Amino acid sequence: MTLEVDRNVEIARATAPFRSSVMQIEPGWIDYNGHLNMAYYNVLFDRAIDQIWSELGIGLDYLNTRGGSTFTAECHVRYLREIHLGDPVQVTVYIIAADEKRIHTFEELRHAEEGWLSATSENMSVHVDMASRKVAPFPDDLRATITRVAAAHRDAPQPEGIGRSIAMPSKRAATAR
Repeated sequence: MTLEVDRNVEIARATAPFRSSVMQIEPGWIDYNGHLNMAYYNVLFDRAIDQIWSELGIGLDYLNTRGGSTFTAECHVRYLREIHLGDPVQVTVYIIAADEKRIHTFEELRHAEEGWLSATSENMSVHVDMASRKVAPFPDDLRATITRVAAAHRDAPQPEGIGRSIAMPSKRAATAR
């Protein structure tokens, strides 16, 4: 197990922040406005999280062998530029923070060839013991891996938008413009 954890840490550190494989937009994901429907941004973000979770040792194999998984507890998506059919995309994942039961991530969806930012997603995931279906601490070996990778990600330049909240502009701010 230690060799596998060490390999995962080396992979994640070498690619801090984590970059997903390049993904293609599926025709059924395009809505009547001619762009990617908002629901499928979350599919793309989720596929990228599945990739990094697998590297961290908390993916499908972890569920099947050790009975743990993660659930998304909170999500904030910003849609910044349209994505269309034929646009290749890639997601960058930053582990912003982690503790014994939670992982705070920030993802950026970019056009894979041109590099422009299409959307961001900020998430709080919780670790769940699937036998009890209750939030539980990560096993020590995995928590150590996640903590080391989070530290490596904190050393990378941080993207704009982390910690934003949604609200109507104040009247005072609107009149000052």
